[in-house]
Amino acid sequence: MAARVQALRPSDIVEQRLRGQTTDWRSRALEIGLLLSLLISLGVLVVLLADIIIKSFPVFATRPVDFLFSPLSARPASAGILQGLVGSLLLVLFVVLLALPLGVGAAVYLEEYAHDSALTRLIRTNIRNLAGVPAIVYGLLGLAVFVTLLGMGKILIAGGLTLAVVVLPIVVITASEALRAVPVSIREAAFGVGATRWETVRSHVLPYAAPGIFTGTILALARAFGETAPLLMVGAIAGTFSQTDPTDMLTGSYTALPTIIFDWSGKPQDEFRALTAAAIVVLLVGFGLVASQASYGEAEQGSFAPPAEDDIPTGPLG
Repeated sequence: MAARVQALRPSDIVEQRLRGQTTDWRSRALEIGLLLSLLISLGVLVVLLADIIIKSFPVFATRPVDFLFSPLSARPASAGILQGLVGSLLLVLFVVLLALPLGVGAAVYLEEYAHDSALTRLIRTNIRNLAGVPAIVYGLLGLAVFVTLLGMGKILIAGGLTLAVVVLPIVVITASEALRAVPVSIREAAFGVGATRWETVRSHVLPYAAPGIFTGTILALARAFGETAPLLMVGAIAGTFSQTDPTDMLTGSYTALPTIIFDWSGKPQDEFRALTAAAIVVLLVGFGLVASQASYGEAEQGSFAPPAEDDIPTGPLG
């Protein structure tokens, strides 16, 4: 019995693992299962991407520039995505101007200023719940509030406000997580030399959390760039009657790239199927650019060094 206990000592188990004398078949089976899950998921993704790229090849082979800068048309040979690109960029601009400052400001207040009370915990819980609400629900909200109650009508401004509401909870959550990841020692060091709370947040907490906030907001913009259902609810045109001038889009009919894809995918002509695949490729390229920026933000966050003590702002005690 004593020999059995001796054989089960942790040091002996570690030594056997280091020498490779035993094989944990359950761990190996789990590793193989996880690897198969990864390969199957990547395989499905590769098949879908290959199918889309192959179908879009005729469009990019014959009219790559004309496809990007031509307006919408009922004729497949001359149809382009100019209005969709302009409308999507304007909508994303609204999200940047509204959701980002409001979301980051709310996160800073909740993490740096608000007391840990029952009300604060309730607000955080509701924000996390709102992040999981389907986008179509926000579309109904935008239709009821911005379009009908405020009398804006089905214009691009109402669509931008709706998308800002869609991504606002995501911005708050990601910014809060980035602020929560800042070491407490940085705040304590600043407070220890007499810095005010605002000096600490402005000069040390926000710079340290900036890469994480940047990553979260970039991913939130990607979701806003790809939303379709809320825009259809608040008046985005699924057809060829959208305005071309950006200034006219703000107060007139408008469309977006996902809305164009939704419209073209329902047309029976084979030419529109190729156009749909080409528009999806353009959308995926946009997502790829967003993902690269998010990866850059994560790399910056990993290499960010805490500020030196000499850089800590001094308050009345300094």
